[in-house]
Amino acid sequence: MSLTDTVVTAARNAWALTFGPGVSSPDPAPSTVLWDEPHRLLRRYEGVHPAASEDAAVLLVPPLAAPASCFDLRPEHSVVRFLLETGRRPYLVDYGEITFADRRMGMEDWIDDILLESVLRVSADRGGAPVDLVGWSLGGTLALLTAAANAHLPIRSVTAIGSPLDYDEMTGIPQVRAVASLTGGLATSTAIRAAGGVPAPLTRLAYRVTAWDREVKRPWFIAENLARTEMLARMESVDRFMAEMPGYPGRFYGQLWGRLILANDIGRGVLRLGERDIALAEVTAPVLLIGGPEDVITRAAAVKAGTRLLTGAAKVRYEAVPGSHLGILTGASARETTWAHLDEFLTEGA
Repeated sequence: MSLTDTVVTAARNAWALTFGPGVSSPDPAPSTVLWDEPHRLLRRYEGVHPAASEDAAVLLVPPLAAPASCFDLRPEHSVVRFLLETGRRPYLVDYGEITFADRRMGMEDWIDDILLESVLRVSADRGGAPVDLVGWSLGGTLALLTAAANAHLPIRSVTAIGSPLDYDEMTGIPQVRAVASLTGGLATSTAIRAAGGVPAPLTRLAYRVTAWDREVKRPWFIAENLARTEMLARMESVDRFMAEMPGYPGRFYGQLWGRLILANDIGRGVLRLGERDIALAEVTAPVLLIGGPEDVITRAAAVKAGTRLLTGAAKVRYEAVPGSHLGILTGASARETTWAHLDEFLTEGA
């Protein structure tokens, strides 16, 4: 690129970032809505590559407090498009916005209703074929709990990417428990109940705090890449992702705080919900676990813990990949690492 072209591109990008709509616009993969009810919008993605077989159905499971767009950030960073390219038919369940009115929703709503019904509908759409679940972050944990609690579901495999399966291995948890022990956890639980959950602005702030170095370096990153439209477009896609983060329902977060963070039920292999126990050992399908040694939100050890907890699974495979929490799912190296492992795992189970 000539000096003149560089200057023109830099000026155009500077204008777009400052006064315009940005250097790029979202370009989601084409999809068809199959089911649209509160907190359970189910999409089937369409592509030019036909599914290799009727049983090539993959249900993408996002976490709470993160937009479902995590699986389709940009065409070059899209798990959805990769699955289509490899001859599979991806589906996605989107929980939408979480408000004060949803404060009574708990983990059971996902395990026994939202995800259960999504699996059944995806299977029915593929002529009764079994479904591969692929979850990111807490979405992977919920996918495993759904499989454990509902042995009758037509689940062929479960992939959990950056999913916490032992909170003793999570960064900062010992300190959090020490503070909570001073009040018996009442300060946090009382505040969450009063607010009806964790509001979206707070989840967005929390995510930005975990990526503080990115926030601090942002002005320098823009200055250094002002003439590199593609680099700025990547930055924008992450910015949009962070700006769209929803919140947690009050009851769900209360369970997350009490049963997972404080009691670490999941790390002991059995989640206690009221009078009911859900054991990870009840998962019988093959499982792929993917962790990131550079992930500061879910440490790799917290993901790898699944290799000792999922004792009933047909097989459990763990892979370590580079990148941040979002990066291991859809970062610059995901195609050669996470997606390659996923493709191999799904092919083995075909």
